Amino acid sequence: MTTPMTTFNAAMILDGEWELTGYEPNEENFLAACQHLINTGVAWKLQGRVGRTCDDMIRADLCHA
Repeated sequence: MTTPMTTFNAAMILDGEWELTGYEPNEENFLAACQHLINTGVAWKLQGRVGRTCDDMIRADLCHA
């Protein structure tokens, strides 16, 4: 990842729309997207599955609340 994660890119990554972001589809970028949405609080304001995915990443100790 070379550029800072934006909320738009993070949301698109969690939606599986990698081609709209310019980010390489890999675990590091997926986790960075989750962490960004957690940090900004947006994870809990989007579709329920986004929040559940971010919650799963926290429970797996891959992201931090």
